[in-house]
Amino acid sequence: MRTRGAVLERMGLPRPYGDSRPLRIAEVELDDPGPGELLVRMVAAGLCHSDLSSINGDRPRAMPLLLGHEASGVVQAVGPHVSRFAPGDHVVLVFAPSCGHCLPCAEGRPALCEPAAVAAGQGSLITGAKRIREGGQVIDHHIGVSAFAEHAVVAEASCVRIDPSIPLDRAALLGCAVLTGVGAVINTGALKAGQSCAIVGLGGVGLAALLGAVAAGARQVIAVDISDQKLQVARDLGATHTVNSRDPDALAQLRQISGGGVDLAVELAGVVPALEFAYEAARRGGTVVTAGLPNPDARMSLAPVTLTAGEKSLKGSYMGSCVPMRDIPRFAEMMMAGKLPIEKLVTHELTLDQINEGFERLADGSAIRQLIRF
Repeated sequence: MRTRGAVLERMGLPRPYGDSRPLRIAEVELDDPGPGELLVRMVAAGLCHSDLSSINGDRPRAMPLLLGHEASGVVQAVGPHVSRFAPGDHVVLVFAPSCGHCLPCAEGRPALCEPAAVAAGQGSLITGAKRIREGGQVIDHHIGVSAFAEHAVVAEASCVRIDPSIPLDRAALLGCAVLTGVGAVINTGALKAGQSCAIVGLGGVGLAALLGAVAAGARQVIAVDISDQKLQVARDLGATHTVNSRDPDALAQLRQISGGGVDLAVELAGVVPALEFAYEAARRGGTVVTAGLPNPDARMSLAPVTLTAGEKSLKGSYMGSCVPMRDIPRFAEMMMAGKLPIEKLVTHELTLDQINEGFERLADGSAIRQLIRF
């Protein structure tokens, strides 16, 4: 079938993106779903910094690429040997599918699935197939999803079925912002009720993490960012304290608020200074979690003795250390119960044709989460 999608052909174009237009809206051809694959009609897709990092060149990928990884939709057709899905099912797309057989999957860590990582690097589905073409040219899939399109062929391992009573526009955020942010706090950081927590970096994922810390019962939730506007949003969402990290004494402020440092510091800005701040913000014996994705060439400065003498833990978190089939339904229930009001993160709604202007807003920091509605 033919469908419209946003194709990235060249990274590193100059801003503003509304002028350089790095994403071209093209009519592409989708193959029918093969074994273990689904055809999904997209309902909503979110604009994320992980997408932006491919546009600006921070995380290089092969071109051409149909971008997008955070989305929800409705199954239209299923390929051979699909048993878990049927046409009409409502689904959330998952950017890290699980084969269920490799060592990380067997250990209950599907976000680290080895075949999925290989497929992502090759621009294919986890099935090994590439199902997008334009004029005879094969177009790569973006981490198995390619959500910036009216339709997509995806592996069934890249989908989680949700109850049809859940609004699909809100459900789109479950696939990345909520999995990554809330998961980093609850799963990777294992935040306990009554502990203190700092969230460093208040984009869509960071503010989702803040909602997770509030829902988990943290006694202090200290929001840290360079934007006073985002700090105000954090207060509106339940932060007990805020610190602007541009202030020369920002770290001293946080330590005074927390009585020497927080139990858990979570970095979600994707830049080295934010991670270094988060590391210093954690108390002795505290935990630092990073779920940001800085440029692969970036390096941080760390005195190793502080790991020993302070018994600090520094942990990475990919996809919030989540098991999507377990966590998406439970986070959806929390959302519906009002405990994760993620709809408050959406600052703009767009059409597919407005996507370049949306990424300019994301790049200049004037948006939190933007949703494309199809």
